[in-house]
Amino acid sequence: MAGNTFGDSFRVTTFGESHGAGLGCIIDGCPAGITIDAQFIQQELDKRKPGAQGNAAVTARKEADTAEILSGVFEGKSTGTPIAMLIRNTNQHSGDYGKIQHAFRPGHADFTYHEKYGIRDYRGGGRSSGRETCARVAAGAVAKLLLRQQGISVRAYTLRAAGISCAEIDMEQIEQNAMRAADNKAALLMQERIEALRREGDSAGGIVECIASGVPAGLGEPVFDKLDAVLAQAMLSIGAVKGIEFGSGFAAADSQGSRNNDQMAKGPAFRTNNAGGILGGISRGDDIVFRIAVKPVPSIYLRQQTITTQDEECSIEIEGRHDVCLCPRIVPVVEAMTAITLADMYLRNRSARA
Repeated sequence: MAGNTFGDSFRVTTFGESHGAGLGCIIDGCPAGITIDAQFIQQELDKRKPGAQGNAAVTARKEADTAEILSGVFEGKSTGTPIAMLIRNTNQHSGDYGKIQHAFRPGHADFTYHEKYGIRDYRGGGRSSGRETCARVAAGAVAKLLLRQQGISVRAYTLRAAGISCAEIDMEQIEQNAMRAADNKAALLMQERIEALRREGDSAGGIVECIASGVPAGLGEPVFDKLDAVLAQAMLSIGAVKGIEFGSGFAAADSQGSRNNDQMAKGPAFRTNNAGGILGGISRGDDIVFRIAVKPVPSIYLRQQTITTQDEECSIEIEGRHDVCLCPRIVPVVEAMTAITLADMYLRNRSARA
């Protein structure tokens, strides 16, 4: 299988499956001398891990998601050698998937994996499972520690879920509610709607917004590796993400240049941010802002029509433990992939000019 590595100067490779022995990552290219805060890495993983109490949106699967740092760190500092981290699986219920061993789940990667490889791990989707993202979050935490030294921060939150949007944006409220929304009141309404969907056996999607602050002007390569293009690849590599927009996004299609252009002032500074902080594929020094569309969780508890591996029509009811809305757990994944991208672009940019 190709395509398990992301990045050029800051390279992240992930491995492992949902119901295998564990998952992990190898980070190559992290400069020596970065303070590697193991407690911070664990805090980031805790934001993504399953089994949150009192949250109707997430799966009941309980995993400690403890990161074991195997290499690349000595006395709390990166050594410049590959950093390897392992996260062991401890709470698999593989028997929940026995009934779909020979049937494809609608909305999942079962069919396409089978067509490509002629074999698939039906236990939770194997490599295609969202559980793979725990390795990304571990690597993203290291990227955040690198960026922190440069004054760069990344923050994502649920902007909309189950058809309910935040009425106001207060970054202080993100970790005060189970939805990781920037509006506690809207989060309660989201939770109520998701709880109703859970009782019905259905699921919901949403929108996550991400803001990267402190990014200097000049990051990104101007042709194929434009910063927004690489960020888009990073986001669309997350299994549930089906769309992305920067700044004013698709609304720009109904705008005019006189309104959509971000006029400039001394500083230099931009009076608006319709471009989402990126021009010509290069960061311009203000906030990078984008939003992603998260599809409804495909594992629902309603009978669905499908086919078997022998191309026979059948119906299935999915069992097991599944999220109802991915937004609160995808927020740290979005932050991680954004941080990995920015860390890579920052390191690449150091050789851009004398």
